[in-house]
Amino acid sequence: MDSPAHAELVLMPEPQARRALESAGRLLLIVLHPVLPALGCGRLRVLRIRPAKGEGELEVVAGYDSYERIER
Repeated sequence: MDSPAHAELVLMPEPQARRALESAGRLLLIVLHPVLPALGCGRLRVLRIRPAKGEGELEVVAGYDSYERIER
């Protein structure tokens, strides 16, 4: 679950949220993507922030506004 201190960062563009978290220590960025080949469209936004397994680390999960499937 998101920390109340980080709740205001949810849905914020990832670069802006990263700047806000500069003093938080090490960040582990996870970018969600579809199983099928696709391009991320729009902005990369923060979806969740929670403590990571490492001491003093935060896990930041992000995803794009939408995805466009790539045909092979």
